[in-house]
Amino acid sequence: MQIYIKNCIYAKKIVLLQANYYFFLQNSETMIKKKDSTTPKWRFILCSMIAAAGVLIIGVITLIWGLRNYTQHGIEIVVPDITKMYVEEARIIAATEGLKLSVVDSTYSTKVPLGTIVEQDPVQGSLVKQGRTIYVIQNARFRRPVILPELRDLSLRQAEATIKSLGLNIAEVIYEPSTFKNIILDIHIGDSSLLAGSRLEEGTTLTLIVGKGQGEKEVTIPHIIGKSLDEARSWLLANSLTLGSVEYDIEPTEDTKASYIIYQQSPTSGIVVVEGTSVNIKLSTDMEKSIITTEEVEDEEDFW
Repeated sequence: MQIYIKNCIYAKKIVLLQANYYFFLQNSETMIKKKDSTTPKWRFILCSMIAAAGVLIIGVITLIWGLRNYTQHGIEIVVPDITKMYVEEARIIAATEGLKLSVVDSTYSTKVPLGTIVEQDPVQGSLVKQGRTIYVIQNARFRRPVILPELRDLSLRQAEATIKSLGLNIAEVIYEPSTFKNIILDIHIGDSSLLAGSRLEEGTTLTLIVGKGQGEKEVTIPHIIGKSLDEARSWLLANSLTLGSVEYDIEPTEDTKASYIIYQQSPTSGIVVVEGTSVNIKLSTDMEKSIITTEEVEDEEDFW
């Protein structure tokens, strides 16, 4: 505001100078008329040109000086480093330097604390004019909730791309014997297996269990009749086996899926196979089916 008032004063001075110039010309003309008519006209013209040039030079100098003041030519401020600061703190620092601050985007990063500034533009050390705006990207104040999709039976490459797009991280890839190579067998946090639909926080670190093909070591098929799908998957994985085909006697809904139990498995329990062999299962909500199947298996074992 002060600069604006100063510029108005400069402009007023220029106008006054021009008015004085015209007044001078009129007086000069009157005086010349009063003098002897023999006075040479070139003197009058010369005086007029000198006066005009003087007013023009003064006006240009005043204008340039005023513009330099208004634009603060040659006066630059070093941009401070405001990354890793909270926005409120950064605004105060920017204001003390005669700068402004504007948050243009938000992201999630594990490199800086939640709610602090991740990036700034112009960067630290840049030279700018007073009043310049620093544009910043702020780290999220809270971790975004993420719903884990079904990753089992996807290729390792597909699963990695999906996990990355969700803002999750992969801590480790563990290879286990399996009929299928480079296929996701299970997803863990620590020692706990995760189900599709699990609610996680953005930035959570996962461990992927991936198939590496069948091994050479022999293992015994466990008895998984009467168990749920998730229980069976964990049991098979613990025995270096993989889950094969999954069939339901009646197609379940999302609400009823958890109530289904295994009533048939193939190969049956007790059979010795190589690591990575797949076990196919059938599920039902009818508990009697599992009891009948278990009795049949026991009768076969007693017979042999």
